[in-house]
Amino acid sequence: MSFASPLFLWYFMPLVLGAILLLPGRWRNGVVAVASLVFYASGAGGTTLLLLACIVVNYVVGPSLEPDEWDLNPRRRRGLLIGVISFDVAVLVVWKYAGFATQQAAALAGLIGLDLPVVQLVLPIGISFYTFHHISYVVDIYRGERPALRNPVSFVTYIAMFPQLVAGPIVRYREIADQLPQVRTHRVDDIAAGFPRFALGLTKKVVVADSLAPLVDACFKTPPGQMTFAIAWLGAIGYTLQLYFDFSGYSDMAIGLGRMLGFRLPENFARPYSSVTVTEFWRRWHMSLSRWFRDYVYIPLGGNRHGVAKTYRNLTIVFVLTGFWHGPNWTFLVWGLFHGLLLVIERWRRWDSAPRPGWPRVARRALTLLLVVFGWVFFKSADLGSALSLIGHMLVPDLTGVTDLVESALTNQRTLILLVALSVFFLPAGPVTGPYLESVRGGLASSLRIGVMTAGLAYSAILVATGTFSPFLYYQF
Repeated sequence: MSFASPLFLWYFMPLVLGAILLLPGRWRNGVVAVASLVFYASGAGGTTLLLLACIVVNYVVGPSLEPDEWDLNPRRRRGLLIGVISFDVAVLVVWKYAGFATQQAAALAGLIGLDLPVVQLVLPIGISFYTFHHISYVVDIYRGERPALRNPVSFVTYIAMFPQLVAGPIVRYREIADQLPQVRTHRVDDIAAGFPRFALGLTKKVVVADSLAPLVDACFKTPPGQMTFAIAWLGAIGYTLQLYFDFSGYSDMAIGLGRMLGFRLPENFARPYSSVTVTEFWRRWHMSLSRWFRDYVYIPLGGNRHGVAKTYRNLTIVFVLTGFWHGPNWTFLVWGLFHGLLLVIERWRRWDSAPRPGWPRVARRALTLLLVVFGWVFFKSADLGSALSLIGHMLVPDLTGVTDLVESALTNQRTLILLVALSVFFLPAGPVTGPYLESVRGGLASSLRIGVMTAGLAYSAILVATGTFSPFLYYQF
């Protein structure tokens, strides 16, 4: 069930919000937990049992990871932590990467005449996200940062909360632990604050991202023999915009929904295309993922505390994992290595700090955006050959123009939306629209809220009703 589907917008969401408003505040977590499992099961089907199994294992182990006053048996706690994390990671690896691994093994075996079977498993929706939530939960308990949840309903609410279950933001346990036991007292205020944020996300997704999708697909599906300089750049820039408006739109909707339910979910985007360095880009793009890897991988590996060589090693490991976390494909690995290499170079050359305002800063911002665009080509392409072919055409100008298929996809409406969306490349780094819309008071903010909830929401509703919406891009991860 997509946030941008008629079933969700006109039936599921009003029903859940109605229950939140009408039932006693102490029932909030129960309503959210049941609604979340129904929401997940509607799309995941039988793989819902895998989610429930992971929930049971981590919930049962959680209290045993708490350090007591004397911590008399730290080795036992550490063994339990390693065991439950191994279970969580094994579930992710088997269900997400077994097919890729056996496919590579079969290809190698074929070189020597052997025929190996390839495992084919249905990828559970959101498995990368709820695995990271489970790991955050047990690690934060082990570190003594928050106590384990004794109430199973509260635990299901955290893990399976439908606004963030299938595509984030990735909510670290310590970010939400204090919110889980509270009984809501300002339900109407929360809905009033969260709904404009939700409407903004819906507009970004349906009006911008979905409108650009046919054009981007036409460009990337162009055969290598027909690919041109114009098609390559049109596809790369179009996807750069589509992915941002799709994923940041989802995050706005998730944060808005969470607020309406009484939860403050972490921000996930802060105008990343305004970044002056690649290091800054990763502080602004998918921020919840960056924070997760920082807290649970980079810092435990030693961070930047043990010399330059180990710092570069740790950055490389983090971005290899970041790439493969997105999916079992060599293109994601190359994309992760590409960004890891850029961060290492910036740190090595001390370019990770933005220059002072002026032409050097403008040039660095343009270079950062250009590098990010090239990276997205690997992220979008089906295989490395297609990615390298498209990048090759981006680097070699020609006057061939576009094919009839691309030209037919480049309608007047999409051209206008593409040009308007391009403005995101030139906006200043702040303020960020989502938080501004949700919390700032004043004439400009009020006018923006009214505009989003009238024109933006109405037009989005019309597009949804005509069936032009598409699944969120990050649902596949």
